[in-house]
Amino acid sequence: MAVDHLFAAGVNFGSLPAQVVNGILIGSLYALIALGYTMVYGVLRLINFAHGEVYMLGAYTALFVSWLIYGNQVAPVHTFWWALPTMLLASMTVSALVGVILERFAYRPLRNEPRIASLITAIGLSLLLQFGGQLFLPVAPPPNINAKVNPYSDSMTFYLKPPAKPLADKASSLEAEATATEKAYNEALSGVPSGEEPGPTVTALRNNYFEARNAYEEAKGAAANSGVSVTIPKGQLIMFVVTMFLMAILRHLVMFTKQGRAMRAVSHDFDSASLMGINVNSTVTFTFILGSALAGAGAMMSATFISGVKIDTFYGLLPGVKAFVAAVLGGIGNIPGAVLGGLLMGVAESLVIWVGWGDYKDAVAFLILIGVLMFRPGGLLGSAKVEKV
Repeated sequence: MAVDHLFAAGVNFGSLPAQVVNGILIGSLYALIALGYTMVYGVLRLINFAHGEVYMLGAYTALFVSWLIYGNQVAPVHTFWWALPTMLLASMTVSALVGVILERFAYRPLRNEPRIASLITAIGLSLLLQFGGQLFLPVAPPPNINAKVNPYSDSMTFYLKPPAKPLADKASSLEAEATATEKAYNEALSGVPSGEEPGPTVTALRNNYFEARNAYEEAKGAAANSGVSVTIPKGQLIMFVVTMFLMAILRHLVMFTKQGRAMRAVSHDFDSASLMGINVNSTVTFTFILGSALAGAGAMMSATFISGVKIDTFYGLLPGVKAFVAAVLGGIGNIPGAVLGGLLMGVAESLVIWVGWGDYKDAVAFLILIGVLMFRPGGLLGSAKVEKV
């Protein structure tokens, strides 16, 4: 009984659809990052633990481009329609370039060495970029992309079940009353000479205003709780649409282009693909370009459309870990699995926040990882393969 009471405390089932939608929006970002992990693993059988730092450098690129466009203004007077696409392309380009450098100078020389060498190298690169980046990137105080850069900071509300009409009408009437009492109070207060204490009339008007405002807030909350609504920030909706668009392009590249067929051939067998005339090195490089560019796109959108996000050299640590767990959950090396795993990760986090355990939302990733490794090591869409030694 006590456990049930604890679970139900503070839970509003009317907000459940909104939390699920928020989880899908955030999960699409995890899916975008997870695709980089799963593509590299599918081709090289390598876990690129520096992928989170590629994501971090993409966020810094978006920050620097925003400074370049707006001159690092505290509050830009106006926004340019081309600023966000420019920031997106710049982040994708720089992240892709970083991915190429990592593959060419760190992973390619170790390709024929035991896999543990590449794994240790990936961890070393991650730490190098995290701590070494503090030497040349702004970290104190952690900067953020100015909210004025994002012209889509407002939200849209959709009602799945409209509020009860009597409660909505009551809230509307109390709002008018609160507005009227506020106006009367302000007019009376403006007539009080500077430095003098308000008289009993002004004090009474102030008390009336506070009572009317409190009554309106209570009625407004009751009306909202009687309905079911979903509020979606426009920026995050744009982030979701762009993410789905990029995923669709990726699927087309992998499934219906010559380079995509080469990637699938190399993922099965390096030597056989090489004998068939496929340039293995360029195919692997192309894989890193795709995965890193997607991470850069996700970094730009998360740093721009999610307000108040601070950027530092550890910016990609947690998203990188969660995206890796998403890739494992869906089936590492499986592209649809990475998308499914990312969406499930986002929804799981939102549900943890919904039940009131928001302080533990980051622990969900590790619990999911443990559960998957224990009960289904191949992932939801993966398949257990016997590897001969």
